[in-house]
Amino acid sequence: MSSEALDSTEKNGTAEKNAGACPVVNSLEQIGSQWRLVVLHDLAEGEKRFNELKRSTGASSRTLSRVLDDLGELGFVERRVEADAPIASYYSLTEKGASLCPVFDEIESWAADWL
Repeated sequence: MSSEALDSTEKNGTAEKNAGACPVVNSLEQIGSQWRLVVLHDLAEGEKRFNELKRSTGASSRTLSRVLDDLGELGFVERRVEADAPIASYYSLTEKGASLCPVFDEIESWAADWL
C-alpha cells in the first residue's frame, strides 16, 4: 500500500471514529465546562436563588451570571422571578436539565470506582 493510500486510510479511520463520537463530543461541549457542570449538579438538589448558588458553588457573581445565561439559552436551566420585595430570582433545572441527573449519578459511581 502506498504511503498516500495509507495516509488516506488513517485519515478516514480517524474521521470515522470522530463521527461516532459526535453525540458525546457535542453533549460535552454544551455541559462540559467546569462551572456549567458545577451549577447543573448543584441545581439537581432543587430550585435555588442566585445568592444560594453563588455560595454553594463558589463562583463569582460574574461567572455565575454568565453560566446561568448560557445554561438558560441551551435549555438546561429556567429562571423564575418573584416580584415581592425584595425581588428574587430563582433557578431550577428544566426537563432537559433534570434528564442529566441519572448521568451525574453514573459519573459519581464511576468516579468512586476509578478515581
